[in-house]
Amino acid sequence: MTGDDPREERTEPRSDGGAAGADNEGSSTPRADGGTVDDIALDPWGSSSVSDYRKLFEEFGIEEFDEVLEEVPNPHYLMRRGVIFGHRDYRPVARALRNDEPAAVLSGFMPTGDPHIGHKLVFDEIIWHQQQGADAYALIADLEANSARGMSWAEIDEHARDYLLSLLALGFDPEEGELYRQSTNRELQDLAFELGADANFSEFQSIYGFDGETDVSHMQSVVTQMADILYPQLEEPKPTVIPVGPDQDPHVRLARDLAERMRFFKVSEAYASFELEPEERDLVVEFYERLEPADFDDDTLRCVHVAEALEETPLSKIDVAADVLSSVLTKLNEAGMEPIRPRTRFFDRRATDDAFDALIDAIDGEKRVYESHVDAFDIDLEAAEELAREVEVDNGGHGFQPPSSIYHRFMTGLTGGKMSSSIPASHISLLDDPEDGYDKVKAASTGGRETAEEHRELGGRADECPVYELYAYLLSGDDDEFAKRVYDECVGGERLCGDCKEQAAQLMQEFLEDHQEKREEVEELLEDADIELESPRRRE
Repeated sequence: MTGDDPREERTEPRSDGGAAGADNEGSSTPRADGGTVDDIALDPWGSSSVSDYRKLFEEFGIEEFDEVLEEVPNPHYLMRRGVIFGHRDYRPVARALRNDEPAAVLSGFMPTGDPHIGHKLVFDEIIWHQQQGADAYALIADLEANSARGMSWAEIDEHARDYLLSLLALGFDPEEGELYRQSTNRELQDLAFELGADANFSEFQSIYGFDGETDVSHMQSVVTQMADILYPQLEEPKPTVIPVGPDQDPHVRLARDLAERMRFFKVSEAYASFELEPEERDLVVEFYERLEPADFDDDTLRCVHVAEALEETPLSKIDVAADVLSSVLTKLNEAGMEPIRPRTRFFDRRATDDAFDALIDAIDGEKRVYESHVDAFDIDLEAAEELAREVEVDNGGHGFQPPSSIYHRFMTGLTGGKMSSSIPASHISLLDDPEDGYDKVKAASTGGRETAEEHRELGGRADECPVYELYAYLLSGDDDEFAKRVYDECVGGERLCGDCKEQAAQLMQEFLEDHQEKREEVEELLEDADIELESPRRRE
């Protein structure tokens, strides 16, 4: 669950910057474009490449960030410009930030090379959430670097220091946030051990493609990353966001599953004493709402009545598979004259006897107690979720909320194609000499036309230009008008590539000079921070 893959900034998408919500037509406000997942298998350690971000919405259930943008207080420019393009369940985090309620942000960095401008996206996302009031956590994924990449502890220590200095130089407040490394955080390792009891090799095989040749330490590093994601909720459950690139989505999905498995109680809607699968429940609800209780004896709608209505309805008018219908009819007929009534169900997933008894006592109003669940008739789903979590925490459970995530686009390499740490000309390290940064931008590919005359006539292709990405992702800072002006002048043919690169190169040089000065200024801050800068596992 590293915010970026330091080995490979896998990037093919382009950005045309600007504010969210606009089409890329004429002089409309520019924003990042999308377009195909290349037979996607998102791989946190491989070479996932995304060229059509829209496919991620269809294939993996990632939601468009535009849909939640208006709910975010003081949105960061990466959000406004569509660089942050997707999310999973970010609304609870946005709501907490709006209402000054507890929230958290966490992301990790695998120290396998120098921090570069791709990592700055994640640094900025962590810092922005901290500034909005969230508890902020940044971690060094040293166990992952050692197990999955074979990095020595000495190499890890050297790179980790560079990541931390850049994070602090960009504005992370270590007094208000927490920095840690996986290998020295005992609470984290205890949580990983606990989570490991609910994970198994078959799902690792399915999610990550692990096989009989996979190191056990590599598998252990996955469980450690799951613990990282849930770590901010150890003291209290709260909405937590993990900013990552889309290649890290498998980690987020597994962490959400494990958070749910760890819960004492599952809370759901129910209509009878027995359990219904989602499709079965939808069918029962449809007929429950269609039938009138007053049409039956003692004004009570019973299971057998719904079964009879289903049996009398032509199959062509029942939109479920035959096996689903058969299962529903069996359950309804076996329940016979039991009344069909909406209720909220608390299902005992892994609660202690004391916790289950405490839940029963805590539920006010009418309730029915069964061996493994409690049905409550006077509490809605949202209040029931809160009550279940309170009882769990009071009785020694974690009460984890499913972690949320936001996803940013990969940056295009300066030479075109992928930005790769192994190709120095394709990326700009935050440690590069400022003059080298200037030269790299000057030598970068562009979205310009073949000739200046053609460029003036047809306009530039800002949405295919690595240099424009630098403006949209970094060089324009918080100034949307500047990003928009650069875009409009490019596509309008007024801005030629030579002048555009010269301006970008100067801005990059100034950024690197300023950033490296700030890195020197925060050296002492890092020494005072509560994080071990040298691994105790290191052997000289």
